[in-house]
Amino acid sequence: MMFRKVTKQLQIILPILLGTAIYAFGLHYFLIPNMLMEGGVTGIAVLLNYAAGWPLSITTLVLNIPLFLLGWRTLGRTEMLYTLAGIVSLSFFLAVMEQLIAKGWVVTFHTSTDYILAALYAGVTLGAGLGIVFRFGGTTGGVDIIARIVSRRKTLSMGQIILILDIVIIGGSLFFIPIEKVLYTLVTVFVAAKLIDFIQDGAYAAKSFSIITDKGTSMAQRITIEMERGVTLMPAKGAFSGQQKEIVYCVVQRQELRRLKAIVRSEDPRAFVIINDVHDVLGEGFNEE
Repeated sequence: MMFRKVTKQLQIILPILLGTAIYAFGLHYFLIPNMLMEGGVTGIAVLLNYAAGWPLSITTLVLNIPLFLLGWRTLGRTEMLYTLAGIVSLSFFLAVMEQLIAKGWVVTFHTSTDYILAALYAGVTLGAGLGIVFRFGGTTGGVDIIARIVSRRKTLSMGQIILILDIVIIGGSLFFIPIEKVLYTLVTVFVAAKLIDFIQDGAYAAKSFSIITDKGTSMAQRITIEMERGVTLMPAKGAFSGQQKEIVYCVVQRQELRRLKAIVRSEDPRAFVIINDVHDVLGEGFNEE
C-alpha cells in the first residue's frame, strides 16, 4: 500500500521536475541571452537580472514566498505541496543552468538579427515546461498560483489568464527595455500560452462519435465486438419527421477513426454522424487514474 502511494506521488513529482527543467532551460538558453521578457514573478526576476545582475535562481525563490503562503490558504495543502516542488525545483534548475553557463559547458542561443526565432523557441520551451507542470497539478509559483485560483471561479483557462496577466506585467517593462524587445516578448508569451493549453487539454488524441441512426442496436454490437469499445445507446426522435431513432455514442482513439466510419457506412449509409475532439478520457480502454 505504501509502495503504491509512493509510486503514485513519483508519477506526479517527476513530470513536474521535468517541466521545471525545460522551463529553466528556455529562460537561460533563449530568453535572457536575447534580452527578452517574461511575465509574472519570473518577469520581475528577469528585470532584476537585467538591471542589477541578480541571479534568477535566488530572486524567483524569494519573490514566490508570499504567493506560496497565499496559495497554501486558498488551494489547500495537497496542491501547494506540488507547487512547492515546482518552486524549489525551478530555482534548483535555474541554479544548475547558471553554473553550466558560467563554466562554459552550455553556450546559449544569442542572435542580433533573428529575434523572431529566439522568441518562438523561447515560447515553445517555456510553454512546454509550464504545460507539463500544470497538467500534473503543480505550478512554478508566481502568477501561476493566481491563475489556478482564478480559473476555479471563472470560465477562462489557465493559459488565457496567464496571457492576460503577463501582458499587463510585460507592459510595465517598457520603462526598462526597448519596445522592440517587448513586442518580440509578446510573441513568446502568446506561443507559450497556446502550448500550455494544448498540453493541458489538447494533447490527447481521441474522438467522440454521436451517430443518429435507425440501426443503433446492430451498429452498437459491431462496434463492441469488432473494436472492443464501449457504446451507449440513447433514444431519439426526429423533430420534423417524428420518427423514432437511436443515438449511438462512443469514444475511440484517433487511429480508430477510419475503422469506425467504415462500420457506420456499412450499417447505415444514411446515418447522421457528429464527430468531436476529446481532450481527455478516463475509463476502461483509456486513461486509468
